[in-house]
Amino acid sequence: WALHLENVTVSLSGEYECSFATYPYGTKAAKIQLIVKAEDKVGAEEQHYVKEVQLNQTLEIPCLEDTTSENLSNYPLKWLVVENGRKEELVTKEPSCPAAYKNGSALYGQRVRLGLNNALKIFPTKITDDGRVFSCHVVYHPERVQKSSTTVRVFGK
Repeated sequence: WALHLENVTVSLSGEYECSFATYPYGTKAAKIQLIVKAEDKVGAEEQHYVKEVQLNQTLEIPCLEDTTSENLSNYPLKWLVVENGRKEELVTKEPSCPAAYKNGSALYGQRVRLGLNNALKIFPTKITDDGRVFSCHVVYHPERVQKSSTTVRVFGK
């Protein structure tokens, strides 16, 4: 016998008991303590990278560099950039849907595309891209979001 829990949240934490009647021995029971941990807001599931690129070249930033076992196309994801101290969405992608580009950014409106494996492609790179932080958020579950942040360094020729 097995208990299957879907859409697990912190509220499902607690003690679970399975009991069943056996003949002629009476009732048998087993208990298990389930502890569901919330996402660590400090960033336990966040990786940080630095990417170097030459001016006017194509910059390609992988979403989650070390993710090979799970196919990113099965989960919602979004790319953001920190601009003037606030996070701005550049592109969002839902499973089996085309990418949705947010053209609100004057800096990135037409320069951003989603590449293979949901990598962020920026062309051409500009000097204003130097020092910017781009982050990719993959939503495996509402309480399990994996993030990667990449700081860009732009060099002249």
